[in-house]
Amino acid sequence: MALVLTEEQSMLRDSARGLISDKAPVSHLRSLRDSKDPTGFSKELWHSFAEMGFAGLLVPEEFGGSGLGFMEAGIVMEEIGRTLMPSPFLATSVVAASALNRGGNAAQKSEYLPKISNGSLLATLAIDEGAKHRPLQTNLQAVRAGNGFKLSGAKALVVDGHVADLLIVAARTAGAAGEREGLTLFLVNPAAKGVAIERTIMVDAHNAARIEFANVEVNADSVLGEVDQGAALLDGVLDIGRGTVAAEMVGLSDEVFNRTVEYLKSRKQFGKLIGEFQALQHRAAELYVDIEITRAATMKALQALDADVAKAASSVAVAKARAGTTATRAVQEGVQMHGGMGMTDQFDIGFFMKRARVCEELFGDANYHTEQLARARGY
Repeated sequence: MALVLTEEQSMLRDSARGLISDKAPVSHLRSLRDSKDPTGFSKELWHSFAEMGFAGLLVPEEFGGSGLGFMEAGIVMEEIGRTLMPSPFLATSVVAASALNRGGNAAQKSEYLPKISNGSLLATLAIDEGAKHRPLQTNLQAVRAGNGFKLSGAKALVVDGHVADLLIVAARTAGAAGEREGLTLFLVNPAAKGVAIERTIMVDAHNAARIEFANVEVNADSVLGEVDQGAALLDGVLDIGRGTVAAEMVGLSDEVFNRTVEYLKSRKQFGKLIGEFQALQHRAAELYVDIEITRAATMKALQALDADVAKAASSVAVAKARAGTTATRAVQEGVQMHGGMGMTDQFDIGFFMKRARVCEELFGDANYHTEQLARARGY
């Protein structure tokens, strides 16, 4: 399949870019950070997202969504990356919607997917428990009690966890940490007794939360998928998240590159535009090539997800690993080529560096994914 956008996808990109660049430039993120906004994103803008159909992009048409694919979700995420727009799109419209659509029964889909599509429900996946992304190390316990389970444990770095109306919690119903067997996903009301949520504002001024579960009771109807067999569902949902985060990093990297090139064309030193210096031209050219290779790898991963999520793991791992290293290189080059002013908070380039660092860790960094690729190939 060609690694280019179709006419319809180009129209989607232009539509998303127009809304996001107009309503949520980088100054929007700065304003939310400086005002210590309790929500961390614009509810008004999220409603506009829903009205344009973005919130329900991956939701099937029968539940009020657009029924589009992961390639289209990646297109929107790339535009979000260009302006660092704080939004529940990743947590709710991509990850949570995919989990419900792929693992939910008819009743669960009917209850939650229409609300995600119209923007009235925010949901998120609670998976990590430590400083690094290690899904198989899940140790939050789900013990059978009556007609359901009791959840006990804690989750860290739950994206948008403080504003979520629904938590999709990975828990261990059998086995020990590190084993694939025994993982189960649960739908949990964050207002349930025993749930304690602490908002944490990440270094990039985006939202996350630490969540503790103290004997939280859930009934059998809250199980998403099958008991003890949640690993395969979780793998697919996480790969979808990884592919779209890679797309966000492509947009972030491309925006940093464009801003840096513009600065090279306008900044004078020693009586010459610094863009005339061959050493900087070479570095900019190498960065451009790096970004384009990563863009191709990410498009390939998203196409693979659309074709068959279960067979896309290797393509997604390549894309996420490359996107992380490319974004890191882009922001480091951007800050260095901007000189001392690139280190100041008054200059926007620092926001991109911080977001790149968070995206690199989200759903696994480059080291995690290269290790997964090596294991898949028997090394």
